[in-house]
Amino acid sequence: MLRQFLSKLPRKSGKSDSPELTRSTSCTTAGSTPQPHRSNSLNLGSGRPCAPKRTSSAVFPASVVAGIEPLLPFKDVPNSEKMNLFVSKVSLCCVTFDFTDPTKNLIEKDVKRQTLLELLDFVSGSVRFSEPAILAMCRMCAVNLFRVFPPNYRSAVSNGGENDDDEPMFDPAWPHLQIVYDLLVKFITSSCLDAKVAKKYIDHSFILRLLDLFDSEDPRERDCLKTILHRVYGKFMVHRPFIRKAISNIFYRFVFEIERHNGIAELLEIFGSIISGFALPLKEEHKIFLWRVLIPLHKPKSLGVYFQQLSYCVSQFIEKEPKLCSTVIRGLLKYWPITNSQKELMFLAELEEILEAINMVEFQKVMVPLFWRIGCCINSFHFQVAERALFFWNNDQIVNLIAHNRHVILPIILPALEKNAQNHWNHAVLNLTINVRKMFMEMDDQLFISCHIHFKEEEAKVSILSEKRKEAWKQLENAASLKPIAGNTAVLVTPLATPIAY
Repeated sequence: MLRQFLSKLPRKSGKSDSPELTRSTSCTTAGSTPQPHRSNSLNLGSGRPCAPKRTSSAVFPASVVAGIEPLLPFKDVPNSEKMNLFVSKVSLCCVTFDFTDPTKNLIEKDVKRQTLLELLDFVSGSVRFSEPAILAMCRMCAVNLFRVFPPNYRSAVSNGGENDDDEPMFDPAWPHLQIVYDLLVKFITSSCLDAKVAKKYIDHSFILRLLDLFDSEDPRERDCLKTILHRVYGKFMVHRPFIRKAISNIFYRFVFEIERHNGIAELLEIFGSIISGFALPLKEEHKIFLWRVLIPLHKPKSLGVYFQQLSYCVSQFIEKEPKLCSTVIRGLLKYWPITNSQKELMFLAELEEILEAINMVEFQKVMVPLFWRIGCCINSFHFQVAERALFFWNNDQIVNLIAHNRHVILPIILPALEKNAQNHWNHAVLNLTINVRKMFMEMDDQLFISCHIHFKEEEAKVSILSEKRKEAWKQLENAASLKPIAGNTAVLVTPLATPIAY
């Protein structure tokens, strides 16, 4: 009677398409505990319904040691069973191997590789994916791809990734990882994938773990990730704000905390294409991103690794809204490098691009601090920095801006030009300085003479003050030398009074 009563109770469903399953990956790794309620689903496509049950679930094999066996090819099953076979093959690929030892599990590794290639061909077809298939696919990608990288000790000692002699490090598991990445790209871009269903599994958690992989030291992996994130951003519009925010958080942590990340260039390249698709007028959110993220990215010492991509993103903003030129220039002046000449050259190159696109009104807002900084660069003892700054006068657009505002700019620049003409050590810089002086004389001879006279007067005042200062120090030294030394009285030591013992 008890048995009759129990038989009337509703049985628990064994469906595999619940969203909660996407959070669990423990059953998919090598050496994990089998799940009994999964064992029946494999037999649908195994072709061996009478085979004895194994302790290892066929959908999620339990152990690498026990081995994995190839399943039937897709061509040997009817169309009605192909999706079940797809799920079984995807689940078979959830077994992970140790690729650091190339002699271990050779047969199993080859079976998995062949299965992945079969799945790649199948995904390229026109079969519509069911929800269990989407779930299984996302889980398999999570098991194979999502992992924690070891601490990057090399970056910690290589000056922030600027050492060009360091060869890239390659993941020994790449032969399998590459197929999984190709499979994920084909899966996401497939017209047979329903984005409304897939977004339940390719969710915020999945995207965050995908972004974590950009710190991989393998450039091939970062390139694949870049393609995948592009496709995810294009297909799942509902995730776009979250993706932008998540990438911004990576940039924040890189600039203000760690200053070490392998994937900044790739993430900026993705953002470059995102910015080019922004609608006009720009939202305040996007302008804040420019000021709080892109501008501070000029600060880290590893700027050279991603400068090209960063400069492109900034130029995209300026192209969208030219009024942002003055904002960007103020940001560059705020983070201008003082002791790093290579970064200074990059800043000057970006500055020239901005000045080519700036209008007169925005230029006049920043011309005073801008040309004060350019004057400092002209006087730089690093000849490449001085030369690069003087090359601004070879640009017709910049010369036109200077000519219209010469009454403000010439008094700022002339002292730097005169100092270079008097005592700069580099002959090429000296010649360029003379040419720029000549250009200013041709622009406005009277203004040049007036500024030159003022410069001489200021130079004379500085010379007089310097002489007075020297005289004051001499008097102090003489007074100190005549005063007797007693107790703990401080003594003014001069090179003439006290010989140095070696």
